[in-house]
Amino acid sequence: MKIGKYEFKDIKTAESKIKSLGVETDEDGNEYPTHKHSIVKLGHIIIEKGEYDGEEVIKDPVFSPKYHIDVMWAGLEEHPYGWKSAAVTVEGQGVHSFYGVDYQENKM
Repeated sequence: MKIGKYEFKDIKTAESKIKSLGVETDEDGNEYPTHKHSIVKLGHIIIEKGEYDGEEVIKDPVFSPKYHIDVMWAGLEEHPYGWKSAAVTVEGQGVHSFYGVDYQENKM
């Protein structure tokens, strides 16, 4: 298993990439994945922490303008087609980890 961290220009682009991994639709019209990868949609992550004094906001947090997702790839050693250009490398584990699996030891 490998872990990839990605940023996309918006949620629509991220959803399109996720859908390209394979989805089917059940009899009720609900989509479900046909792949075995684990995907976590992080959204617009905080890139600069806010400052607070009790409940008073001294400085608002700064959110990334990009839409972020993390993927634990099952059975892949390389990024799927079209994903590498969205890949980011982070120090440490980033804002999310997969059940204690070390990102640095398992990054794509």
